[in-house]
Amino acid sequence: MRSKSFYDLNISEPFQIIGDIAIISIQPDREDEKKEIAQKIISCQKKIKTVLNKTSKLKGETRLANYEIIAGSGTVTTHKEFGFVYRLDVSKVFFNPRLSYERMRLASLVQAGEMVLIPFCGAGPFAIPLASKGAKVLAVEKNTEACRWMSENVRLNDVDDKILMVRADAFRLHYVLKSLFDRAVIPTPYGCDGILDVVYSLMKLGASVHFYTFKKDYQIEGLINEFERSGFRVNFYRKCGNIAPGVCRWVFDLIKSEDF
Repeated sequence: MRSKSFYDLNISEPFQIIGDIAIISIQPDREDEKKEIAQKIISCQKKIKTVLNKTSKLKGETRLANYEIIAGSGTVTTHKEFGFVYRLDVSKVFFNPRLSYERMRLASLVQAGEMVLIPFCGAGPFAIPLASKGAKVLAVEKNTEACRWMSENVRLNDVDDKILMVRADAFRLHYVLKSLFDRAVIPTPYGCDGILDVVYSLMKLGASVHFYTFKKDYQIEGLINEFERSGFRVNFYRKCGNIAPGVCRWVFDLIKSEDF
C-alpha cells in the first residue's frame, strides 16, 4: 500500500520542519480545521511531535514571529543537519532549515585558518559548519536567547576552540573591531542591507563576502552594478527560495576588489 504524503492530506498551506516541530500558517477560513490539520501532519510524519500555527510575519532584525501551539507542547527542539546538531527555541530564535544547502556550500569553500565574520549568526547554523572545517569564526548576535542557544550548540558540535561569540549590534562592529577578515557570511534580515557597508570596511583586499538579501528579479542587474561601484566583484549568485509573491532570497558571492 502506498504510504501517505502531504499531498494526500488536503493541506494547501506551506509549512516547514525544524527538528520535531512543523510550522504552518493556517488561512483564516480554515481556523476551525486547525486541530485536524495538525493531526494529519503528525500522522503523516512520525518524527513530528509539535505543530505550530504561525500567527504573524517575521519582525525586525530578530526575525521572530508569533506562534500558537495546535498540537504537542513546547517550542524547543533539536534539529539535525548534515551531521550537525542544533538546539533552539523556535519562538525565540530565527532558524531557516531551507538554507541547509547554502550552509554546506559555504563550508566546502572555506579553508582552515581563515578568519571569518558572521553577523546575525543566530543559533549558529552558518558558524558551526565553517568552524568544523578549521576556520576561526567571530559570530555576532544581539538576541540574548540566540546567544544562549548558540553557546550550547558550539559545545554540542565540539567547536568551542574555533568560535568566538559576541553579543553585539552588528551595525556597530566597525567602531570596535580592528582585525580584518578573510571571509564574511551575512544572512541579512529583511531591510538590513546596509550591513554590507559595515562589513566592507572589515574585509581584507581579496576577501570573500557571501551576502544574502531579498530582491525581485528586475532588481538584480542594478544591484550587481551597485556592488561593482562599491568595490566588489560578483563571483557567483543564485536564488535561495521564494519569500513572497515576486520576492526571492538571493545569495551573492562577492570578492572585495578595491580599497577605498
